Amino acid sequence: KIKMRSIIAEDPNWSLDLVPSLSSLCQRCIYLFEKLTPELKDSIQSRLSLSLPLHVTADLVPDGLFWKRCCQQRWKICDISQYDYSWKRMFFERHLENLIELFIPEETEFKVILDALALCKNYVKRLNITQLLLTSRKFVKGRDDDQNEIATLSNEEEDDPSICHFDFGPVLAELIHLEELHLVYTIKQCGMNFEWTMFQITDRDCRALTLAFKGCKTLKVLRIRQSQVDDKKCRPLLRCLMDHPSLIELDLAHNILRDGGARSVGELLSKGRLEKLNICNNEIDVHGAKILAQALSNNSTLRYLNMRLNQVRDEGGQAIVEALQNNTTLTYLHLGGNDLTSITAVVLSKVLLKNETLKTLNLSCNSLGELLYFAPLGIEANFKCYLIHYIPVLLVCTYLRLCYILYVLVIL
Repeated sequence: KIKMRSIIAEDPNWSLDLVPSLSSLCQRCIYLFEKLTPELKDSIQSRLSLSLPLHVTADLVPDGLFWKRCCQQRWKICDISQYDYSWKRMFFERHLENLIELFIPEETEFKVILDALALCKNYVKRLNITQLLLTSRKFVKGRDDDQNEIATLSNEEEDDPSICHFDFGPVLAELIHLEELHLVYTIKQCGMNFEWTMFQITDRDCRALTLAFKGCKTLKVLRIRQSQVDDKKCRPLLRCLMDHPSLIELDLAHNILRDGGARSVGELLSKGRLEKLNICNNEIDVHGAKILAQALSNNSTLRYLNMRLNQVRDEGGQAIVEALQNNTTLTYLHLGGNDLTSITAVVLSKVLLKNETLKTLNLSCNSLGELLYFAPLGIEANFKCYLIHYIPVLLVCTYLRLCYILYVLVIL
């Protein structure tokens, strides 16, 4: 019979139960993580497996090398400067964006979004959604029983139940730190399934966004571009934003706003707190420009206005320029590509003699004509308006004066 050796502890109170478990030691190490040097922190994060469940690492692993590795593994381009130099913020924002962009209404389980929100909500400040999928197409049988053809969505009924995009209501309600929302209602790589309904926001979407904005009090920047937003769809959206406590920037560029949309924007300028407005490449004409000019003359918050590629023409351009006489806050104005002529240039030269606030003026892609020399004279008198994107004013001013003097001498 073999006798086993035994060890008797000198401490009579010693027990195997007093030895801490490995999990307890790990918890203690994690608790002391903030006291470690940056080199030791990076060393630990460089050894963490990227396959760890997200619900484990979300709140446990702080911003640093681990999240940088996660981002670089998933995306080729990682510009951390767009995310306040936070790798963790970049990961969770882009992770949530990908889930929303690939979400198919009535087919994808919304629980996927809710589970992600529980992990992302403390780190997401901006959502940049570049596509929104529709509900899956209805299939009908063709001549061949073995093949199915995609049925065409009806454009006649605005609330057709087959046309449905992602509902942002539950998402915006959970994102307590969201400051920017960028939306484009389009579908990438649609191929042979192309339909115009893939590239436009619906009335139902507008109503859903209206309810969603009411629950998002932290939103500062809203951009809805290239989504076929017209006057009818614009009205409920902007009406709910009039009393918004934090919205300061609105971007509705590359849509189809006309006079009705200009009226809604004008009401928002009169009652809201907007500091930056971009409505370029719409269909705003003379009447709409006059409405905006009236709102601009009474506004005391707007600093940036981009109205390029509209159809305001001279009558509308004069109204906007004359509004600058009463406006004391606007520092940037873009009226490029609006069919302006020398008539607007003359009015502009007179207004710039009085306005001392405007710093940047863009009149590119217009036909200001020979009478353009009046405008530089006014701009030169206003020393604070230091940039005009039409011609190099400082270089041409002297030449224009000489031409004007010669013209007068010839007449005399």
